[in-house]
Formats: sequence, C-alpha cells, structure tokens
Amino acid sequence: MAYSNGVHVFSEIGRLRRVILHRPGPELDNLTPLNMRNLLFDDIPDYVAASKEHDELAEVLRKAGAEVLYVADIMEEVLSDLDVRRAFLTDFLKEARVFQLSNRLIFDYLYQMTDVKHLVDIVIAGLRRDEFTLNGSSLSTLDRKKTLHFDPMPNTYYTRDPMTVIGRGLSLNCMWADTRRRESLLTEYALNHYASFKGVRRYYDRDENATLEGGDVLVLSKEVLAVGVSQRTETAAVKTLARRVLRADDGFRHVLVFFIPERRAFMHLDTVFTMVDREIFTVHPEIEGPLEIYDITANSEGELEVKNIGNHLADILKKYLRLSEVELIRCGGKSKIDAQREQWNDGSNTLAIAPGEVVVYDRNRVTNRLLKEAGIKLHEISSSELSRGRGGPRCMSQPIWREDLD
Repeated sequence: MAYSNGVHVFSEIGRLRRVILHRPGPELDNLTPLNMRNLLFDDIPDYVAASKEHDELAEVLRKAGAEVLYVADIMEEVLSDLDVRRAFLTDFLKEARVFQLSNRLIFDYLYQMTDVKHLVDIVIAGLRRDEFTLNGSSLSTLDRKKTLHFDPMPNTYYTRDPMTVIGRGLSLNCMWADTRRRESLLTEYALNHYASFKGVRRYYDRDENATLEGGDVLVLSKEVLAVGVSQRTETAAVKTLARRVLRADDGFRHVLVFFIPERRAFMHLDTVFTMVDREIFTVHPEIEGPLEIYDITANSEGELEVKNIGNHLADILKKYLRLSEVELIRCGGKSKIDAQREQWNDGSNTLAIAPGEVVVYDRNRVTNRLLKEAGIKLHEISSSELSRGRGGPRCMSQPIWREDLD
C-alpha cells in the first residue's frame, strides 16, 4: 500500500507501512581479519548466506503489508542526476580519505559510470586496488600495501542508526565511529534529493558536535520518546535532540533518558530494551540494576527541566505510558548464561510490525519461548550470518511510516 510522502512514526508498535532496508552485499566480502575490527565487526559474515537471511526479513515485512525501500535503489535514483553525483562523490571521497592524484582519477572513474547501480554497489562495497589501477600516477606505487582504494561500508545493513524518524520529523544522526560517517552521508543525500523526504523537519544533523545513533532512540508513544545514553550516544546530543523535539508541534511531552552501561555488548538502548506490545517489553536483566532514568520536559517558556525518576522500569513505563500493567520479558529468562548469550545474539532486539507481532532471530530460543508464552506472535528469521554483525531485526530496519495506535 502506498502512503503519502513524508514520515510518520508515533510509536514503536503501530502497524508498519513503509520501511528502509539494505540487503547485505559484497561489502561483506571486503572484510578481512586485518580490517574487521576497525570496521566494527567481530567476525566475517558470508554475504551470500546473509543476503538470503535478509530476504526472509524483507518477505515477512511485505507479507505484513509494509512497502520495502532499499538503500541502493534510493541512491541509484539520487545519483542518476549528474550534478548531484558530482557533489556526492566530492564529499564521499573526502570522507573516505582518498587523497590527491588518486582522488581525481577515482572521481573520474566513478563519475563517468553509465551503470548507476554498479556505481552504488562500489560506493557501498569499497573499491579494491586490483579492480581499478591508477595508471596515471606513479606515486600510487607507494600504496602497494593497501588492498583497497577506500573501505567498504559493511554496517550499511543496519539502517536504523544513521537516521531516526520521530513523529513527522527526523534526525540525521552523528555517527560514533568514523567508519560509519559515510552511511550518514548517503542518508543526507537521500533526504535532500529523494522525493519522499523533501520538506521533512529535521531535529538533528550529522555534523553536530555530539554523537547520536538511531539504535538509542525509541518512540514509546505519541507523547514519550526514550533515548539511551550509551557507548555511542552522548548526553550533549540527547539534550539537543530533546530541546528541539519538545519545542516542536508534534505533541511529544517527555524525553526519557536511559543511562545504560557503556559496553560493546550493550552498544545501543535497543540491544537491551524494546517494545513488543502496548504493555509488553523485552529487557536484558543485566541493565536493570545499573539503569538510571531521567525525565526531560519543557516548561511554559520552552526551557528544559530534568528530574531523576529512578530505575524501576515497570513502574516508570506504567506511569508515563498510562498503563495499568506492564510485563517485562527478560532476555534469556532466569539463566544468566542464557541471558548473556541471547543478548549477544540480539534476543532483546525485536522489530514490532504491529501490536503484539514481532520479527526475531530464530536462534534465541529461550527468549522466543517466553515471548510466545506472553501471547506475542513471532516471525522467526534465520540468523547464522546476519547476527555476526552484532545487530538484530530492529537494527536492520528504518521505519518511516507506521499507522497510529487506536
């Protein structure tokens, strides 16, 4: 079903109608044991198997009535305009740290491509030195130990992080790691030149001076936004975002700030906490003790006010979401071993496609059983390769239109 241009997300669980994905591709083949840590990977997924697993996700979303847009298709349309392509490649090669004579030669090579799809593939996958020889520069011999002219973007299939839709506006996020900044550059060009996003209000930009990533932002209701302060999102960013969201006219009245431990395993708020139904949430039990939550509101003059509201998650959710009961499904159940293993494999990182209906990884057997026992409808997708990138179904999706809740 087609929806009007613009964005519309006022909950985590409203029926999903339009979403952006990226199908993993040959960028994963350009991961090696030498570069994978710098590119934020702990392992090297097989891209052919990962793409098939990702197709399962896309098919579930389509069958549920969502329109699926792909990053590569959006960028192919955007870069078909040669003026836009010229500006994009100038920015891209600068951020990819391609310098001097090689920059000019690589720019010409990419700019002159008639196959725009192939151009987009190279931008995301990286350019190997054995695929393009810098014949015009004798200085290129100094780079003989380099295997790539510029790095791949293997995190692109985590479309959640570079952009966040909040109500009828969005945040173009400032990424924590330099290697992911080019993902937000793709997003910026999509926002500037793709019809669906023209004129949409922006709450944040990629060049702000504090990091903010989409995995830390949850739209809990039409009045309540939750933002995690984590390994990858800073308090300065939360204050800026809160000020702009609360002063806008979209109806948000509270920004709940979740302080979670700054660990690789926890990474973002949505790796330890997600919403699956009106009163049901997943949570990783290891954050419940150290969790601190603050409420940011705006007074009648628009000035921000902050108060500590403790860490009793169920009571806080009941109060702010106006619920009589709240059920917390603890990742891995009562076993500390199961909790740690399944949280590492994104047992808490669910994607709601409707109230009480979620997409999960099939490997998280304990958490999935508990979700089923709570009455949640599960769509379990294969995850042997996708999960190696340390992100789950919510991480891999960027909802841009959800139906409002009744």
